[in-house]
Amino acid sequence: MPGAASVAPSRAAALRYGLRLGCISFGGPAGQIAILYREVVEARRWITAEEFTRALNFCMLLPGPEALQLVIYLGWRWHGTRGGIVAGLLFLLPAALLLTVLSFIYVLYGTLAPVEGVLAGLKAVVVALVAEALARIARRALRGPAHVALAVGAFVALGVLRVPFPLLIGGAALIGALAFRTAPATAAVPSRVVSWRHSARVALAGAGLWLTPWLTLKAVAADPFLGHAYRFFTVAALVTFGGAYSVLAYANHELGAVLGWLSAPQLLAGVALAETTPGPLVLVLQFYGFVAGWSHSGTLAAGTAALLTAGLASWATFLPSFVLVLAGAPHIERLTASPRLGGALAAVTAAVVGVIASFAVAVAVGVLIPRGLADPDWLQGAIAVAALAALLRGADLGWVLAGAAGIGLCARLISGG
Repeated sequence: MPGAASVAPSRAAALRYGLRLGCISFGGPAGQIAILYREVVEARRWITAEEFTRALNFCMLLPGPEALQLVIYLGWRWHGTRGGIVAGLLFLLPAALLLTVLSFIYVLYGTLAPVEGVLAGLKAVVVALVAEALARIARRALRGPAHVALAVGAFVALGVLRVPFPLLIGGAALIGALAFRTAPATAAVPSRVVSWRHSARVALAGAGLWLTPWLTLKAVAADPFLGHAYRFFTVAALVTFGGAYSVLAYANHELGAVLGWLSAPQLLAGVALAETTPGPLVLVLQFYGFVAGWSHSGTLAAGTAALLTAGLASWATFLPSFVLVLAGAPHIERLTASPRLGGALAAVTAAVVGVIASFAVAVAVGVLIPRGLADPDWLQGAIAVAALAALLRGADLGWVLAGAAGIGLCARLISGG
């Protein structure tokens, strides 16, 4: 039973499960969290349902991918700091390696007709996935007229007024902390002795791990692009509350409209390819770094520059998750019991609905009407509608992606493209 006492797994059992999870964690954040709950709460009873819920609430307070952060927390809970690090790496590495291979295929062969056809089908599924995520998050986040107003305001602020994303999220958090205090989702249990010394050590180690690449780039890199990229992906990791689609909304806007490092087709291709791999969806930032590095290779060989920029993107994106979770884990019970933090989180999540809506509009325009309203892409529209219907009926994402890729490939070959 979910309420029964939990028994932590052995190191060997946790390692075996981590390897398996890293290879099967398809389906985005919601699917990954569902897999974790089914396996570690219901099937293996390694943690109770109440403990799992408190951990998830804690991870949702943090910027970055909540599924990865939950995995890191579970590893820490069972086997300390080393357990958290190993668990997080096992969750990331299979997908990171696969996406590196896909990135090379894209930059080398992405303009070939068969590859373009496959990507066209996958991009149509992205439209459906973003629409489904928007509906799911809106149902959970919009708890009344005030939250709806926050979502609409965020949509207008980002899409029309071009308010900077960090300012938007910070404003929502302040409004929530002052006006929307909420009770904790679960009752806090008596807290264990809190180790502030442990948290300080983790924070200092994290700062050193972030500074090492930064200082190295300052000392040896002749091209300032790498430093700019490292700084951008760090900011993306720290300011994007609300899960993977919030990160995508911010990164796509900044990389496309503000910095101009990637084109709209490249941004959409990245999301499509990231959806085909296990692991957190925000691994798409590794793809973005790879393509940006390839395009801005400077005096380095394009492949070397791409791998270096992709590595910096991944390091900057995921290091904060490890540091925040491992530093904050001893304090989880106090943090999740704070009404003020609960109100701030609820307001930020409501604002994120507006952010994702803005992202959804941009994705739909880029995929469904790339040549304008007078000449829509009917095939991609049909694939997107069919994919959304299938996903809402509970179809497996892998089959939906495979079917869309097959349709896109056949259509391109039949047309003689």
